Amino acid sequence: MDGRLFILLFLIISACGEAGPEGLSCPEHQQAFESSCYEFVALKSSFLSAQAWCEGGGGHLAFIQSDETQQFLQKHLQAEQDWWIGLVSTSINLTLDTEDGLIWLDGSDVVYSNWLSEPRLETGCGHINTHSGFHWKISSNCSQEYYFICEFELGRSLSCTDSTILRCGSDHVIEVEESFYGRKTPHYCRTNMSASNSRATLPQHCSWIDVRDLVAELCNGQQVCMAVADGSSSGEPCPDLGSYLSVEYHCKNRVSGVIVKRSAGDGGEDSLVQYQSTQRLGTRKGSKEKSDEDRICYSDGQSALTLLYSCSNCVNKPEKIDLRLENPNCDEINWYVEGDSKSKKKEDSFNKDCLKNGKKVLELQDDDDNTLEVKAKAIRSLKKDILVVVACQKGGTTSYGEHIILYSLLEIDKNQLKDDIKGQLTQTNRPDDTEEIKEDLLSDVSFLLEDSEALQEPSDVQFYADALKSIINDEGKVNVDAQELAGSILDVLSESLTSFDLTPDNITALTGTVKILLECASHILGAFNKDKESDIYGNIVNVADNVQTFLLINKLPDLEPDIIITPHISVYVNRLSPPNLQKEPFSFQNSLTSFKLPNLGSDIILPVDEPVDVKMSEFNIDPWIEGQPIHSFVAGLSLSKTDGSVIPVANLTEEIEIFLPRLVDTAVNSSFLDLRNFSTSMINITTPNIPLVLKLRPSEELTLLVLLGYQNYPTEENHVAKVTLPQQGDSQDERYTWVLGPSDMGIDVGIYFLLIRPVVSPGVKSINASVTITSITAQCIFWEETRSNWSDCGCRVGPKTTAEVTQCLCNHLTFFGNSFFVMPNTVDPSKSAELFSNFANNPVVVCFIGSIFLAYILTAAWARRKDLQDKAKVKISVLEDNDPFAEYRYLLKVSTGHRMGASTSSRVIVTLQGAEGECEPHHLTDPDKPVFERGGVDLFLLTTAFPLGELQSIRLWHDNSGDHPAWYVNSVMVEDLQTEQKWHFLCSSWLAVDIDDCTVERVFPVASEMEMKGFSNLFFMKTTTDFCDGHIWYSVVSRPPSSNFTRVQRVSCCFSVLLCSMLTSIMFYGIPTDPSEQTMDMGQIQLTWTQVKIGIQSSFIVFPVNLLIVGIFRHSRPRKKKTKKQKAQKQPEPPQKEKEIPYETFSPHVENDLTEDFIISDIQRITFLFGNAMRCKTQQNPGQADLSTLLSELQNLIEQQHFIHKNDTSSVFWAYTHHLFRQLENLEGEVKLLGPSGFSRPGCYSQVLQQIQSMKKLLESLCSSRPLIEQQTRSLSPKKDSGSRKGLPWWFVFVGWLLVAATSVISGYFTMLYGLKYGKDRSISWIITIAMSFTESLFFTQPIKVFCLAIFFALVVKKINFEDAELVDSLRKKTTTCSDGLNGVRLAKRDCTHRFYKPPPSSDIEKIKRNMVKQQKARALIMEILVFLGFLWMLLLVAYGQRDENGFYLTHHIRQSFSAGISDSMNHNDVFAWANSVLLSNLFGKYPGFITDGNSKLVGGARLRQVRVTRDSCKIAKSMRHAVPHCNVPYSWENEDMGSYGPGWEEFNFVNGSEDTVTAWQYQSQSTLKAVPVWGMIALYRGGGYVMDLGSDQQNASRKLQYLFDSTWLDVYTRAVFAEFTVYNANVNLFCIVTLILESTAVGAFQFHSVVQSVRLYQSTGGFQSFLMASQVFYFLFIVYYMFLQGKLLKRQKWAYFKNKWNLLDLAIIILSWSSLSVFIKRTVQGDQDIEYYQKHKDQFPSFHDTAVVDATLGYLMAFLVLLACVKLWHLLRLNPKLHLITSSLQRAWNDMSSFIVVIFIILLAYSLSCNLIFGWKLYSYKTFPDALKTIFSLQFGMFNYDEVMESEPVLGALIISTCVIFITFVILTLFVSVILEAFSEEQQDHQPSEEEEIVDLILVKILSLFGIKSKKKEPEEIHHGDKNT
Repeated sequence: MDGRLFILLFLIISACGEAGPEGLSCPEHQQAFESSCYEFVALKSSFLSAQAWCEGGGGHLAFIQSDETQQFLQKHLQAEQDWWIGLVSTSINLTLDTEDGLIWLDGSDVVYSNWLSEPRLETGCGHINTHSGFHWKISSNCSQEYYFICEFELGRSLSCTDSTILRCGSDHVIEVEESFYGRKTPHYCRTNMSASNSRATLPQHCSWIDVRDLVAELCNGQQVCMAVADGSSSGEPCPDLGSYLSVEYHCKNRVSGVIVKRSAGDGGEDSLVQYQSTQRLGTRKGSKEKSDEDRICYSDGQSALTLLYSCSNCVNKPEKIDLRLENPNCDEINWYVEGDSKSKKKEDSFNKDCLKNGKKVLELQDDDDNTLEVKAKAIRSLKKDILVVVACQKGGTTSYGEHIILYSLLEIDKNQLKDDIKGQLTQTNRPDDTEEIKEDLLSDVSFLLEDSEALQEPSDVQFYADALKSIINDEGKVNVDAQELAGSILDVLSESLTSFDLTPDNITALTGTVKILLECASHILGAFNKDKESDIYGNIVNVADNVQTFLLINKLPDLEPDIIITPHISVYVNRLSPPNLQKEPFSFQNSLTSFKLPNLGSDIILPVDEPVDVKMSEFNIDPWIEGQPIHSFVAGLSLSKTDGSVIPVANLTEEIEIFLPRLVDTAVNSSFLDLRNFSTSMINITTPNIPLVLKLRPSEELTLLVLLGYQNYPTEENHVAKVTLPQQGDSQDERYTWVLGPSDMGIDVGIYFLLIRPVVSPGVKSINASVTITSITAQCIFWEETRSNWSDCGCRVGPKTTAEVTQCLCNHLTFFGNSFFVMPNTVDPSKSAELFSNFANNPVVVCFIGSIFLAYILTAAWARRKDLQDKAKVKISVLEDNDPFAEYRYLLKVSTGHRMGASTSSRVIVTLQGAEGECEPHHLTDPDKPVFERGGVDLFLLTTAFPLGELQSIRLWHDNSGDHPAWYVNSVMVEDLQTEQKWHFLCSSWLAVDIDDCTVERVFPVASEMEMKGFSNLFFMKTTTDFCDGHIWYSVVSRPPSSNFTRVQRVSCCFSVLLCSMLTSIMFYGIPTDPSEQTMDMGQIQLTWTQVKIGIQSSFIVFPVNLLIVGIFRHSRPRKKKTKKQKAQKQPEPPQKEKEIPYETFSPHVENDLTEDFIISDIQRITFLFGNAMRCKTQQNPGQADLSTLLSELQNLIEQQHFIHKNDTSSVFWAYTHHLFRQLENLEGEVKLLGPSGFSRPGCYSQVLQQIQSMKKLLESLCSSRPLIEQQTRSLSPKKDSGSRKGLPWWFVFVGWLLVAATSVISGYFTMLYGLKYGKDRSISWIITIAMSFTESLFFTQPIKVFCLAIFFALVVKKINFEDAELVDSLRKKTTTCSDGLNGVRLAKRDCTHRFYKPPPSSDIEKIKRNMVKQQKARALIMEILVFLGFLWMLLLVAYGQRDENGFYLTHHIRQSFSAGISDSMNHNDVFAWANSVLLSNLFGKYPGFITDGNSKLVGGARLRQVRVTRDSCKIAKSMRHAVPHCNVPYSWENEDMGSYGPGWEEFNFVNGSEDTVTAWQYQSQSTLKAVPVWGMIALYRGGGYVMDLGSDQQNASRKLQYLFDSTWLDVYTRAVFAEFTVYNANVNLFCIVTLILESTAVGAFQFHSVVQSVRLYQSTGGFQSFLMASQVFYFLFIVYYMFLQGKLLKRQKWAYFKNKWNLLDLAIIILSWSSLSVFIKRTVQGDQDIEYYQKHKDQFPSFHDTAVVDATLGYLMAFLVLLACVKLWHLLRLNPKLHLITSSLQRAWNDMSSFIVVIFIILLAYSLSCNLIFGWKLYSYKTFPDALKTIFSLQFGMFNYDEVMESEPVLGALIISTCVIFITFVILTLFVSVILEAFSEEQQDHQPSEEEEIVDLILVKILSLFGIKSKKKEPEEIHHGDKNT
């Protein structure tokens, strides 16, 4: 062991480990010889201490029984030191009858000796003297301190207690040979005996007991065993001297019985056969050990096969070599390559035997085909020729082929290689870097470092360190081989740190390199994967140790530690004096890991005259590959001397306290018990033999009896453990903690019941108390290096263990750790009645769950009603204005956008433009449902007389009618139902007169495939679909009507998910928060990040349940319902039956509707439509109404078009003739129905019939010659259904409902149980957590998912999905048109005279635009006024919220209290008299700590401060120098005295006194005193001065005042005295900063003045404070809104923005607002700092002056804000005609007014200067020029003191005052007013109404009409396009 302490956290612990391989293998710090391990301890100790040290490890001082042993020991002994060995003088032995002389400690005789001379002493202890050639000597003084040698024998264990641990390696078991307990020799375990007592005898009753059978029964056949000798039955064998346990045993093979001698303490590896662990050159896959088949022992000359050799660039050092077996005919091929002949282990007999016979060891490679590729880099480091052999197995015969790869072929110049590495390093860390590239680079670097001359200078280490960091910086690309290569490189570099001449320059140069090396080690550890078995532990630990050794070079003791922190490794070093080791714990910054050493005392031998080096390291990844996986921190601590020798720490009397943090969060099992109703909790243990920590938090201090039962409720008679709390401890948490270890009880897996009973007085039946129980399982373990495993011997879990950190208490230093297993909370459903009986005390969660169920019922009822409404919307609307004979069908799918106001109330018209023609306009409407709703999709069936061909565009417009005419159309899809061809039109435009392009008509072209797959279209299509249908919460409101996933089902899914999330949250709720964790304080509610994380975790847990339920509802097919009649007729009726095309058929009651005029208009319509289809103009003669003429024109038009298109087979004419024939046939029926009597002329009836029949015959002949009609008719037949609809069967919906009900009821029930178990306070906290989870899921997780998926689909998938395509197909099949045969005469409902069939004229649009602009401006004006009024309201609330009217009364009261006894003229004595009487009596009132009447608390103490002027600061007139010796000017900053003096203002040398008295005579600056300049009545005074703190009691303050008075603290140089203090009045929650000023001019009298300012530093509680905080938030939201408006205005107006004064006003308001916010934050921070200072220094004067200044600044800013806001109100009221007239008048008169203002100012200036010169020396009102100006200005308003002027200067004063009044008041001001009046009259005559006045009139008309009041002003006409009759 190297004394290092390593700590780690993990979840599952194994037993005390397995032994290593067989054979004698000693730890690194021991040397093996024959059957023992020897440790050379460089620690000076006495003979007894040395023997005790060896016995602690199961050994003894070395016995030398042969010359070989002597020679072995001499090789390892340090020169110039003596070494104790196990040789002592003879004593009585219980079993041996030995003559007097020297014996070994076990009583055996000295057979071999190496004396310098025969010893003459009969008493003493033996040691090896190195000065005499390592001969033996006897020292009579056994207390002398030498180094010593310990021997640990194989197969023998010695323990000074009654127990020891025996262990064997893998596949071996223990066989006990001999064991006794007692004492056979007095020299073992004799710490209490004198070593110099040569005749020490054993008492006669001291014996030993044979315990072989007992130990054999325990340990035989075991791999690891703790042997225990129980001597209690026969008594203590040696009570006086004490007994020890000795065991001799051996290890036998579990199967074959082969015996291997085994030491209990060595922990080494078994090695009957040990195989070399090697790399497969160039093809290694990470295998660590070879079996017999992995290697062969090969002799040259066996080659019978031919190998072909090839390489790339063989001349210039190839990178790889290829070997191929020619003509292979083998069943199996194996390749072997020669490795390093030097074995890594001494015990590798395979290598030894093979090499002894002159053969070579070859290693099997991975390649198993006829070709082997060998990398040159992999074998170059061997520096020799390499033999490659191929073994070909055919049948039972093996033949070989061999080839030698010459080293000369691979050898490379190292300088060239170094240059190549430099070049490759510039290209590392690229995306195309591979693991192989990095491994090759590391191999090259490792090859260079094999040369001892590679590291000559510190710069070389720096180069290789930088190179290594660059290579392994990307941890994901560092494989296992690269990790081990990098580890070995690091090992070499770190060891070289101390190999240089460590001059200051070299140490400086290597300091930066050290951190780089540690960062490289961190990268290796980050890339480490335990499963891949990369062995890096040794390298990592060595690097950390070497870095720590370097950091300790030249380090002085007892200074700050040196710490280096990297992502995965941190190191700490310090050099401390031994007394300072246990003063403070050793820890890293921002880490919970810490070590606290106890008082080591005599347990550890520490150096006396030199310091101790402390090394500590921390890993956050487990670097061991042995043992079970570790998932947490590893930390280490070691103590050593300055020469590097380790100080062992073991068998301590006091325990080492270690705190071990866990790496990941773990939930805790926490439950709440109300002791009035129940007192039993259930704990689930899932790991056996793990210490259990129970932490109880009672509501009050109670004595509790705690019983623990296993699988049954415990009683006082039947329990597994019992304790009474509280126990001893420093805190309540520690006193109420119960730690149960495996030694206390056997902890098995299962359910434990914890019973808690309060211990109460007799007669008390119940107690009103509760307790919270937290159970944690944790274990402290340590790493046994010799066994490479973990053990818990000597460590225990401490009571300070929490869920974040484990406290381990250990008595030795080795590798330590702890494990965690914290169970989720459990609840016992069998106690439901007991839990619900606590409902009255904790109704929170039950009521919360009940309210959720109630909200679900109400929401589901609403959702059901909306579902019924949605059913009516799922249909195809057949247009009413379709031609009754048009049979070519188009399906229109119109999507309205989701923008605000996207729906329209206007009539929407559409026309389709195709390659073959354009259809007539159609009105898109449906009388049975609303159309064009926001986010809606409407389907329309449009018919045409002929196919339009390939569609090119679509034309949309509306008539701008209704309350909200604007329409935002998103897209339109048109499908040809005959050919099923589809066209898409991407519109995304407004059709509105006041938005976007301000147009109601647009033409949209067909979208290309590229446009359809554009990012914006796909992104918005996917986002809209997912939000409206995919988001489970949002889709409840915005669910598409066509979806099968109903609103009720969506609400139910939300309900289920919410309850499941609540259950998972409450199950894992209760993680204790870190004390350092930040909290968000929201009044009485506090939120922590732990609560937020619980909410996130709960969302992930309930995801599978959510996915299953939603998937069932979404993919279940709807149930089909058929009536009996429908089944018989086999005509399925859809749920919402569609109408046929609504054409009217003649019946007798409509016969009178037919007239001759109707026939005429029908003929004209037929002619117009035919001409329009043929794209030819037809003449309309409204005056001519002759039927024959109209029919003749129609016939001529038919013949004309036939002549034109007779050769054009693709012409529309041929398609239209069939439609025209049916129209004529219908016209014939109308004529027949009208009859001859219906015509005005006789014979007209027959003529018309004849003409119609003639045209019919013409069309029949044309149709017969062109068989296109039949083709078209056949094409109209619908296609067969391609397949059935996919999805789950309809009955799966019931499965979904069952899951919803089950999850909801179970989750709700158990959530209520948990809530009742937790208690009220914890339940409220949990509800806050679940609210955070709900908010996070609703507003963060799901929206982010939707946006990310939309981006992915738009950028990567680029697939267009039409979610309702299947629904459209089904609806299309249910929609029918007219039948093939006409059953009567049909009348079309289309009225072409409607105005909306034509787009609105541009003139009407312009009028509408102007009117809309006015309305918009009116709305904007109203909004501006309302917003500003809200802003002004918030501003006033914020401004007055910072002030309190009680502040005036408080300051007034303080001024009056302290101004008593003040006179107009006071001298120095009067000042002291006032201070002693008034000041002190009010500062220290009759209530201690309060001033005056006891309402205001004195905060801290008070202080006196004075400012002075320097001596002789002015010059005296020569004539007066003999009479006046000194002259001093009034106060100014330039003349202020800042010197330091002694008492009495003497020259400063040394002041002997207290600190307070010294500071009274020494100047302190303003920054030192934390003061600010103060305005007095005479001057502005600095914040510095000479200070005396009065303290916090009256007696002390009075004593200090007397001292100042006696020392003449106030003299002629004093210019001002300040009494400063701060009070707090809790009644009004105000701090008051008070400064009482007594200032003096140069004349000597003091004048009193006070500066009192109130500040609120503690925010008030209650509803008003919450309202005020909300007002502040809303105020700044207003400011952000104004910033947005001003930004838009600035962008539009640019530099012209700054020319408008109202813009500048808004800008000033914004700037002042943000300035106020920053000052408010500054005041809060400064106030908190001042209060914190006061809390820490309550007896000193706390300066709140900075806070007062910031608060005053905030007040000024708020005042100016209110002023500017009120000025802006004037601008908003400009719309009032009178106010506008006043503003215009002032603008008109400004030029003349400015001249008068200049004249008035000049006259006021003249009179002010004159009055100051005349009266300034004797009248107070004129003492300064500003005072004189203020007085003369007040004269103009009648505020003037005439008496003082007349008394001072009767004549001159009267003259000046009278002339001033006449000139200014009577003359100039009169002219000034007349100028304004003249401008006002001119403005009235020339006033022109502005546009804003028209807007105001419009607003008034609207408001009056709203209340039904008629206005004289006419409302602007609104233009509506549409049929007024409609």
